[in-house]
This record gives sequence, C-alpha cells and structure tokens, in this order.
Amino acid sequence: MEEPLSALDLNLRTEMQYELRELQRRLGITFIFVTHDQEEAPAMSDEVFVLNEGKIEQSGTPTDIYDEPISQFVADFIGESNIIPRRMIRD
Repeated sequence: MEEPLSALDLNLRTEMQYELRELQRRLGITFIFVTHDQEEAPAMSDEVFVLNEGKIEQSGTPTDIYDEPISQFVADFIGESNIIPRRMIRD
C-alpha cells in the first residue's frame, strides 16, 4: 500500500491505522506500507525500512530505529534529534 491514509483527517487516519493492523493480524498476512509520515510508520509497523536515495539506510523495529539511528540521515528523518558528535565507548 502506498500512502493509503495520506488524504484522511487525523481522526479517520487513526481509526484506519487500527483497522488495518487488525485486518493484517486477523488474516496473518504481510503488508508493505509506504509512508513519509514519521509517526505513522512506527504505529503501523513491526519492522521499518528507512530509505535514502533508493537504498536501505537502516532497518529494524520501530524502537530500534528511534532509539539507535545508525546515521545522521536516519536520526533527522525520524524526527527531531539531539546529535552530539562523540564516540561511544560502551553501551
């Protein structure tokens, strides 16, 4: 599905997100859901793929993408980010 909810108002969009997830779970099928909406992607997904110029920049669970972006592009794409240029010594 490509941007299936983009033309809907906020209330209807939220309702349809729930309905689509329930339909997907009930039927046990995979949806490929394309969106540019950074809030909609994690709400609708078990796994997220962030693309940059046609290439997969990062993939993972919505939590992984949000908590551990692997690049400046991914961090900026998923929303406001606080980037501190430092090297992590341990996790």
